[in-house]
Amino acid sequence: MTSVTQRVRGRPAHPNGPTFLTYTPDGTKLITAGSNNVIRVYTTGSDGEPTNIDDCSENNTAVAASNSFFLTGAEDGSVCVYSLETYLYDRLLTRCTLPIRDIALSPDGIWAAVASDELEVKIVDTRDIVNVLFIRDLPKPPKHLSFHPSGSYLAVSCTDGVVYLYSITTEDPTLSTKFEGLVRRLESDDEKSSRASWHPDGRAFAVPTATRDVQVVSRDDGEKQRSFSGGHMGDITALAWSPNGAMLATAASDRKILIWETATQKIMARYDYAGVINIAWHPQDNIFSFVTSEGELFIYPNFLSSDNAQHLQRPLQPAPFIHDPLSETSGNTRKSLTNGLKRPLGDRTRRKGTPDSLDDILGPQSEGEEDDFVEDDDGAGYLDDINGYGKRRYNQADGFEGPEGKRRATHQSWQPRIHQSFQPGSTPWRGNRRYLCLNLTGFVWTVDQDTHHTVTVEFYDREFHRDFHFTDPYLYDKACLNEYGTLFSCPPTKDNPATVFYRPHETWTSRADWRTQLPAGEDVTAISLSDSYVVVTTSTNYVRVFTLFGLPVKVYRQKSSPTVTCASWHDYVLTMGNGPISGDGSSTLVYTIENVKRDEVCQSEDVVALPRYSQIKSVFFSDQGDPCIYDSAGVLLVLQHWRTPGQARWVPLLDTKTLDRLAGGRKEETYWPVAVAQDKFHCIILKGGDQYPYFPKPLLSEFDFRIPCRTAATEDPSNPGVSEGPRLEECYVRSSLMMSLLEDLILATNANYSQKTELSRREVEVDKLLLQLLNVECREGEEKGMKALEVVSLMRDGSGKLLEAAGKVAGRYGRTVLQDKINELAEQRLMGMDEE
Repeated sequence: MTSVTQRVRGRPAHPNGPTFLTYTPDGTKLITAGSNNVIRVYTTGSDGEPTNIDDCSENNTAVAASNSFFLTGAEDGSVCVYSLETYLYDRLLTRCTLPIRDIALSPDGIWAAVASDELEVKIVDTRDIVNVLFIRDLPKPPKHLSFHPSGSYLAVSCTDGVVYLYSITTEDPTLSTKFEGLVRRLESDDEKSSRASWHPDGRAFAVPTATRDVQVVSRDDGEKQRSFSGGHMGDITALAWSPNGAMLATAASDRKILIWETATQKIMARYDYAGVINIAWHPQDNIFSFVTSEGELFIYPNFLSSDNAQHLQRPLQPAPFIHDPLSETSGNTRKSLTNGLKRPLGDRTRRKGTPDSLDDILGPQSEGEEDDFVEDDDGAGYLDDINGYGKRRYNQADGFEGPEGKRRATHQSWQPRIHQSFQPGSTPWRGNRRYLCLNLTGFVWTVDQDTHHTVTVEFYDREFHRDFHFTDPYLYDKACLNEYGTLFSCPPTKDNPATVFYRPHETWTSRADWRTQLPAGEDVTAISLSDSYVVVTTSTNYVRVFTLFGLPVKVYRQKSSPTVTCASWHDYVLTMGNGPISGDGSSTLVYTIENVKRDEVCQSEDVVALPRYSQIKSVFFSDQGDPCIYDSAGVLLVLQHWRTPGQARWVPLLDTKTLDRLAGGRKEETYWPVAVAQDKFHCIILKGGDQYPYFPKPLLSEFDFRIPCRTAATEDPSNPGVSEGPRLEECYVRSSLMMSLLEDLILATNANYSQKTELSRREVEVDKLLLQLLNVECREGEEKGMKALEVVSLMRDGSGKLLEAAGKVAGRYGRTVLQDKINELAEQRLMGMDEE
């Protein structure tokens, strides 16, 4: 791979905004269109001024060309035809009610496919505009259109993340194949691309994926073939095959243009250009052109170096298939078998010397001494039957385990699965935006402006806090927000170390905010903010604790590593890290809770209760100061008795998969955790397969807790106790848990009057639930007497009034024996003889 430093000068073609370009099939002309009402036509090989076509539609959104004319589409819904002979407006091809998004011309230039924000695609005959074909069964608006090289198929990429392949050989286009899960969901005016780019041989097309790779897909069977991966760090904005299919060019928001070799899927050249949104190869010459979001056009002669330019001289190359059905095409040749061998006998390596060992008998073991064309580089296993010498290859499944020195190893070094570090409440980049923090106080989001970021902090309660906005040259990637201030951190760069920045909302001094730099080579993995301390965990497994005024309080190395995340509340700090490796090969997630002010460890390296193969999505403290986690299985858990060493346990508060709104399977949605407050789970509902919230600002939803005790019973009007009993049982378990959490809080702090009153109210509430449950059990019959007595014994009634009421309930249903037992229990409680 070569990194090209030579840069060509950009030409100011159009104002800032979306800009589009295309070559004529013969390569003599290059047409550009943008946000103004001027279209420019450049002559290949000429350095003179382009030909301008004025008084065109403004805000052009697409352009396509044949050798004699070209088409433009605009936001006003018009598609116009212009002559390349007179450079004048010719006629209106068609008009849509909504903005045009893409135009594609068939290879023969007869048909023009038009995509708009409408739920249809028009395919118009350029010779007779009355002759129109329609594709009307699209669920979402189309974003990109691509004609098959033969003109028989049209690939439609829609905003719902689905690629539809239509056969247009008849007057009524028919859906041939539907490709789901290939491209991401995008808005119709998004600069990111989901275009299906056909390989010149017509057997496959390439699409950009959500993982910033390019996936090749077979047209006939829809199977995924080779992929071009690991090159871009930003979302792909454009891709195009070279005219002979030997190379693939991609541009992305990471300011890179990459040239890939089709046969090997490896990067051949890398170019640094920012804001590239459309690219085009010259049909014959070594010229590459592209436009940027700033309206600049770059025409790059001698784009490829002399070594790489040889690929353009090759004949048509095949698409990169895993199992190429072509027997022989240029350099990608699958050699024929001779007597069951992968190569003819004349090409076999000659054995040297006397065979004294098994290695000499079996032949060379190094991969460099074998010249097989087919390489099992994807682990598919299609080379396991016959080796290069016509012998059956060794397979561990056969039960033979010989010395590794005599047989080729069939496995790679084992690596455990660890939990990756994350910042609670933050989302990954989506386009040039991301949320740094989302909670009940407000939200912090940032926008990438190429040279810097802009950070916005907004609050839900604007009576006490004012929103603010600032330019961020440090490129902050983590943030915390509470009612006292905002905390930021940025990663280290070549010139600056990692930095932590705190900005209080209000202060009575002139200099309020503070900034501190971490030692060189140390990166921030997570940060948290409470009303007392700032907590920073780093890549060197240090936990750094600061006061709200920047004074370092503690620095210690976390026992579990690598660090995962942290959270804090008042004087308490919770840190998480990777612990011992479990039996399934993944690391155990462990946590530690410490009281910084009292220098006490409440829980040390205790296990975070996660199901197998699950990941933690978020960790935070509730409004009452209890640690909570939300996992990838959709379960919200709270830590009970966490202030007592060795007594903590994770208790489920809510399983979102059992919500009533999801009953029947009609809704498909997930939930982004935000907070636990006022005995409710506050979250953001994500629909359509989204994993993270996005802009515009999402609305918060709240759900009541519901502990998964058992499967809810079906409603039966004739027997209401069948459904009422499980409901009351769940209410009892939940109320007992909430009372226990409040009781722990009161015992550990200087409780005020309102907290003590709330605890008494919750105790009475639990006893009332038990009384209602007793009523259900008495209604069921005499055989439920033992369970009914057990329910009464769980009451914590100190006054004896509820026990007296329980006896009356039993008497109302005629359960005299049970009533006597309850009276005996009441007498024992009164005399202080109740046994534990």
